[in-house]
Amino acid sequence: MIKTATQDRLIARIERLKKERNAIILAHNYQVGEIQDVADFLGDSLELSRKAALTDAEVIVFCGVHFMAETAAILCPDQTVLLPDVAAGCGMSEMISAEEVRTLKASHPDAVVVCYVNSSAAVKAESDICCTSSNAANVVQSIPKDREVIFIPDQYLGDYVTRKTGRKLILFNGYCPTHFRIMTADLDAAKTSHPDALVMAHPECTPAVSGMADQVLSTSGICTEATKTEKREVIVATEVGILHRLKKENPEKDFIPACTWCDCAHMKVNNLEKLLWSLESLQYPITVEPSIANRAKQAIDRMLEIGS
Repeated sequence: MIKTATQDRLIARIERLKKERNAIILAHNYQVGEIQDVADFLGDSLELSRKAALTDAEVIVFCGVHFMAETAAILCPDQTVLLPDVAAGCGMSEMISAEEVRTLKASHPDAVVVCYVNSSAAVKAESDICCTSSNAANVVQSIPKDREVIFIPDQYLGDYVTRKTGRKLILFNGYCPTHFRIMTADLDAAKTSHPDALVMAHPECTPAVSGMADQVLSTSGICTEATKTEKREVIVATEVGILHRLKKENPEKDFIPACTWCDCAHMKVNNLEKLLWSLESLQYPITVEPSIANRAKQAIDRMLEIGS
C-alpha cells in the first residue's frame, strides 16, 4: 500500500502516542489495510486478546468490533481497553441476547451451552463454555455424549461442527450477514476461472459454500495455510479485508475473493484518524460489569483448558 504524506504524519503521531501511553494496537484480520499496517498484532478476536494479556501495555487499542474489545477487557482487567469507534458492532452478536439464552436453557435444562466467542459478554456469561471457529469441534467433542448441547449463536458454524463431529446440536438461528452473502454461484465462477486454485472457506459461510471448499478454516487458519500451501492461486471465501494480509505475507501468490463485495461495514469503520483520536483522548474505553465479566471469563477459561 502506497502511503500519502497525510498518512505518514498520522502514523508518526500514532507511534509517538503509543510510546507515551505505553499502548499496543490490535487489529483483526478484517480491518482496512492502513490499520493492519500500524498494528502490533494481527489475528482473530480471541488470539488478539490473549496476546494483549501477555504484554505489559497499559493501554490496548482494539481495532475490531465491540464484542472483541469486551473480550479483551475481560482477559485484561487491569489494562485500559479502547475501541476507536463505538459504532463497530457485529450483526451476528446482536442477533442473540442474554434473555434468549436463558429461555433456551429453560427449554433444555440439562443441556451444555457452547457459545461462539463472536458474542457479547452478557451472552458469554449465560454460557457454560466458549469456542472459536477453529476449536469448536474439539469443544463439542469434550462434552459427554449423553448431554444435549445448545450451540449459539452461529447456526452455520454449528452445522459445520455437526458435520465434523456427528453430534446433533440445538442451534440458534444466528449468522454472520457478511459470510451469508457469499454465494455458491460466485464461488463456482471463481473455481471455473481458477481450476487449479486451493479453495479455503470460513465456517461462518453457509453449508453449501463451505461444502465446496478444499479446507474450512478460521481467519488465522486461512493465513497459516496460505503461507504453507504450494498452490500459487488461492480462492478465499471470507470477508475481503483478509486479502490485504494474505497478499502482504505472500506476494508471490494470487488470492482471489469468492465474493468481491462481501465486506463487513462494522469492521471498516476504523481508520488512522480514529485510531489517533483514540490514543489522544483515550476514547472509547470498554468496560464489562464485574459480575458479568467473571461469569464470561469462566466460560472462556473452560475453553482454554481444552486448547485448540
